[in-house]
Amino acid sequence: MLAPLLLAALSFLTQEPSSTVPAFDPTKPITSALLEEEIDRSLHWLRARFDPAKESFGGVAEDAWALLALAASPRKYRASDGPFVAKPLAKLLAAQRADGTFGDEDTTQAAVRALLALGVSEPVQRVPGGAKVWKHDELAPQAVADIARSILVTRRSDGSFGSVVESATQLEHLAWCHSELRSREGKKAPTVAKPLPSFDAAQRAQATQSLGRGADYLLANRIGAAAEGGWGFDGKRDAGITAMAVGALLSVPEPRPAPLQAAITDGLDYLVSLQKDDGSIHAGQLANYVTSAAILALVKGGRAADQARVQKASAFLKVLQADEAEGYSAGDRYYGGVGYGGDERPDLSNLQMALEALHTAGTPASDPAFQKALAFLQRCQNRSESNDLVLVAEGKTIAAGNDGGAGYAPGESKAGFVTLSDGKQVPRSYGSMSYALLKGYLFAGLSKDDARVQAVWKWLRENYTLDVNPGFQASDDPAASYQGLFYYFYTMAKALDLLGEDALTDAAGTAHAWRQELCGRLVAMQRADGSWLNENSPRWFEGNPVLATSYAMLTLGAAQGAP
Repeated sequence: MLAPLLLAALSFLTQEPSSTVPAFDPTKPITSALLEEEIDRSLHWLRARFDPAKESFGGVAEDAWALLALAASPRKYRASDGPFVAKPLAKLLAAQRADGTFGDEDTTQAAVRALLALGVSEPVQRVPGGAKVWKHDELAPQAVADIARSILVTRRSDGSFGSVVESATQLEHLAWCHSELRSREGKKAPTVAKPLPSFDAAQRAQATQSLGRGADYLLANRIGAAAEGGWGFDGKRDAGITAMAVGALLSVPEPRPAPLQAAITDGLDYLVSLQKDDGSIHAGQLANYVTSAAILALVKGGRAADQARVQKASAFLKVLQADEAEGYSAGDRYYGGVGYGGDERPDLSNLQMALEALHTAGTPASDPAFQKALAFLQRCQNRSESNDLVLVAEGKTIAAGNDGGAGYAPGESKAGFVTLSDGKQVPRSYGSMSYALLKGYLFAGLSKDDARVQAVWKWLRENYTLDVNPGFQASDDPAASYQGLFYYFYTMAKALDLLGEDALTDAAGTAHAWRQELCGRLVAMQRADGSWLNENSPRWFEGNPVLATSYAMLTLGAAQGAP
């Protein structure tokens, strides 16, 4: 996963990318983290079996088992996650017979377990004999891992284990294995964080020199033969990281050295070679982010031959949006959003990336994709005047606050929650997503004077810092404020450049020339070999120096007003 930027695609039965799930490597150590990723791959296949027109996965048995797999999974899907849960749930409830059953014994018990997991208990009380407890003998962690491995090696190339019912059955077993392993792994010790180095504001010449050193590092760290034109990690080329690296190299001012320009050309050719018939550009996963990053690189590359490819890729991104075509309505929590697909939940990080790609490709703000996105953007903002979303989860009420910033998704924040005096939970606003919100609003055509833009702009000014990704201060993990740091810097530069503001004043009344300050921060953080690395938090792949370097170079380019 690339992160959050290149952390597979939100796709449905009618638009599933033409890709296969890699065969599971039985030599891999089985951990809860690995199981979560593998379960996501197969849940993505299962999710694509939902038919929006029939509002079902196929029938009563299929709906019962699919709902069970979704609800029991590590992500614990609920009705508020979208029509692929809410509508089959309604059908299942309507299918309960007069005797309390839902069909045969297996279907009835699947329905019972699904309903209990979804928090719907009343129908279960009418089931003859009630719910049967699913018991397992106490097993050693290795035995649990062996069970998971024996299941995963039977998975098909499309991510399934056979039919909907067969796949859901195995997914429930994998979810149990995940829960067992996670309960025994314990928490990792907090990372010791060290403050970022001091810095002085940098001028254009210093930033350009820093870009050149970063480019040298990227050129020296390509995967395989030069003609392969790619970058990645663990010795494997990755489409998303390649798209980011190519975009980073394109931030180096022209005229560029011949080897650098050749690497750009090779990288662009590689991205073009990945384009599918549906317009997407990826190597089998992360279709939204990789396609979006590829569009940004191809447009920046400026090759006339790529224009038609960019438009085809843009059309693909529009299809990914959660809207009426997939059974969503304007009142749904995730309406207008775009997600990774692996977790089936749209988020602001994915959406802002798709919107930037569409904007860069020339899609006008009046396009329906941008207007639908506004509904999602508003639900991510802590501004009750425009965000009326209220959720009840595990007995807690989640609602918008009023600081103007943004979390990760409607009713969700990677920075946790603020508990109000009345017990309500407010998703905590944090820096990278608040800048992502500002970008999204501007792409959708809102003016600087719009009350929603003004609210997030106020939060960003009052929380301006280049020391951390602000908003994580309440965490007991000293490294929390450093997670996604380079993503934060990049999103800040793009958003403020788009806003057209060269200076801002923070909560203490101090004025900041953010372009020079941000360049100075990155110049100070560059390592001796020309690379950058998030030394405090490798989360979201910022422990990969190729990705961190790409972020840093893209940030330097944006801070200097580059496209």
